[in-house]
Amino acid sequence: MGLTARIRTRDGWAVSHAVVTVTDMTGTQVLRAEADAEGAVRDATPLSPGAYTVIVTAVGYAPAASSAIVTASGRAEVGTVTLARQGGTELPPPGPWTVDPAHSSVAAVAQHLGISSVHGRFTEFAGTVEIAPDDVTKSRVEAVIRAASIDTGNGMRDTHLRSADFLDVERYPEITYRSSGVTQAGQDRWTVRGELGLHGVVRQVDLDLAYLGTGADPWGGTRAAFRATTELRREDFAMNYNQVLQAGIAAIGTTLRVELDIQAVQGESLPAA
Repeated sequence: MGLTARIRTRDGWAVSHAVVTVTDMTGTQVLRAEADAEGAVRDATPLSPGAYTVIVTAVGYAPAASSAIVTASGRAEVGTVTLARQGGTELPPPGPWTVDPAHSSVAAVAQHLGISSVHGRFTEFAGTVEIAPDDVTKSRVEAVIRAASIDTGNGMRDTHLRSADFLDVERYPEITYRSSGVTQAGQDRWTVRGELGLHGVVRQVDLDLAYLGTGADPWGGTRAAFRATTELRREDFAMNYNQVLQAGIAAIGTTLRVELDIQAVQGESLPAA
């Protein structure tokens, strides 16, 4: 087989029907192949040994170029090529954006029994993003999460998480986040600085943010996509409950990994359903 490659977005999704072009060192095109629906490229055309340039293009994405060395086997194994959405080195257009909960997720992962993970999500939340027109580092994010909407797929565990041992949703019904600034951390990557209010405690929490691009939606609006992650220590928010099992293993880990997949619609409100 002459050429193999996998085409993916920064967040791991397949880029279907991307086009891979291979040129030799004189700039002459020697192969052109299209990715399938799974983002895979497999072309059996044998290539002569030597150095080549591989260029991957797809509608809505910035082109990616890399070098490949073909050995006597005649194969070029490019591996995974990651494409950034067009405009990914910027933030979305200035102005207000409204988080669309129906197409977003707020999830957390905790270690369980020292050997596996418990995955949970909050199903009720709202948020706004304000992209500053002159200085993007002054852009702002605000979000409110209903603590009682925690869902780990286990009713008994969820009831315990809502209790005073953990979230104490009767006393602290809302989890809040308000940003204080944004700094660029690399190509289409940003650090959002802000304060998280959780379980009656407010602490500085930074989000590692990837801006995934902007595009039109089927309802006539414009959407922007983001992915953000951070880690929280339960003890920093006065959630110290734990059950220690035999051999000193904690039932639930002390660190939570928070994963946010966000779609925001341009404007101060969501379109009418």
